[in-house]
Amino acid sequence: MVTVEIEREQGKIVSFTLSGHADAGPHGHDLVCAGVSAVSIGTENAVEKLCGVQLNVEQAAKDGGFLRCGVPANLDKETDGKVQLLFEGMVVSIQAIVQEYGKYIQFKDER
Repeated sequence: MVTVEIEREQGKIVSFTLSGHADAGPHGHDLVCAGVSAVSIGTENAVEKLCGVQLNVEQAAKDGGFLRCGVPANLDKETDGKVQLLFEGMVVSIQAIVQEYGKYIQFKDER
């Protein structure tokens, strides 16, 4: 099962963590893992490219199954707003995957 955890402080997303594997299909053909990975890595890339923000990233080196992205604390208000919008878009996308494939994903949001 994939676990997606959204950590917030005062309503703002400060990090997200993905761990585990969905096991919704054979390795390399698991649409749930692929969807969650694409959304989260796409968000990470968008934040870095569009906002010029280097996120604090940790990931499993060998077989995947772990990604944590944290927002730096020193962002100006405008940049932080853009990062938050992209992260909230990620949350909406993951919630859509959860609606369809909920038995393979555990979603936690501190909201």
